[in-house]
Amino acid sequence: MIDPIVRTYDPKLIICNFGPIPFSGFQEGTFISAERSGDIFEKSKGADGGIDRINKNAYDFRITVTLKQTSITNDALSGVMLADMLSNAGKFFFRIQDLNGTMLFFAPQAWIAASPTLEYSDSLSGREWAFDTGPAELFIGGNIL
Repeated sequence: MIDPIVRTYDPKLIICNFGPIPFSGFQEGTFISAERSGDIFEKSKGADGGIDRINKNAYDFRITVTLKQTSITNDALSGVMLADMLSNAGKFFFRIQDLNGTMLFFAPQAWIAASPTLEYSDSLSGREWAFDTGPAELFIGGNIL
């Protein structure tokens, strides 16, 4: 049966926080991605054709957030990155949530893994921040409205 409800995705309702820092000023296009560090299960096939699976316990993620070069969030992230390089005190929680749906990502500990490549052009450039996490929870849901 066809779902009779027309659902709405609104990118303004995607919220993202790195500890006390709320993200704003996202770049046009894909602005957040979260990728598990590997497959959840690995398949193993025996010589006799038997199939087994191995739980790879892949609970950590790489998150990429792309901000406009004009975003003030770049300033806050640069400050955290520099402080972390000096003090090793840059681990914070990371949260991504769709306020118009049921998608939720949460990592109790995350850190800046790589700073953006610095580039300038004759149009607005993006700043791509990479974060790594410890064990995290991901629920990929749909939109409710």
